[in-house]
Order: sequence, then C-alpha cells, then structure tokens
Amino acid sequence: MARRRPVSDDGNGGPAGPGVLEIAQFDVQPGTEEKFVAAYQEVRQELVGTPGFRSVRLTRGIESPSSFVLLVEWATLDSHLKNFRESDRFVRWRAALGPYFASPPSVAHGVDVPAGPDPI
Repeated sequence: MARRRPVSDDGNGGPAGPGVLEIAQFDVQPGTEEKFVAAYQEVRQELVGTPGFRSVRLTRGIESPSSFVLLVEWATLDSHLKNFRESDRFVRWRAALGPYFASPPSVAHGVDVPAGPDPI
C-alpha cells in the first residue's frame, strides 16, 4: 500500500499539493554563529506564522561551522515569494539575521522527485 501525505490546506484555503522546498545557504561572520542561532530562534515565528508555511529546519555545517542551510517547506512558491518575502514578516526576519551574514544568502527552490514504489 502506498503511503499518503496528511491532508491539509495550502495556507490559502486550497488543498495541499506537493509543496515547494526553499533551500537557503547562509555564511555568517566567524565568531557570530551562536548569536545568529539565537536570533534565528527569536525570529523563527515570522516564518511559522506565514500563510502557506509547512515546516522549517536549520542545519549547521560540521566541517564549516559558520555555514548554515535553512530548509523551508511552503505550500506553493507564492507562499514564499508573496506571503513571506513581500510582507513585514520578511523585513523583521532580515533585520534580525542580516547583521550576521558574511555574504548575501543564496536561495533556490525545488520540488520533490517521485521516488517510485516502495520495496515490498
């Protein structure tokens, strides 16, 4: 039997689709990593409260501890670009995290590739 995703809405009143994954790479100034993490923990609610938000995960590099990757699942691309990036939420997000950036973040979007049937 195939696994199914939980039924939810897209944050805009429509049915949930496969979603869009935002992949953001942050390099922070060496020595500010703990302050960056604390700022992220304080401002994380700006993402979570955005219509169309599904999940977020922040990872920190082992070999490069000043390097972070943020993975945010959105219901649609517009959930990220319109609901978040064009809102005051993004202004607050950037104000809290921006001072720690060593360089501008890199952001890309992706969608899941079907894995095929699970082995029996």
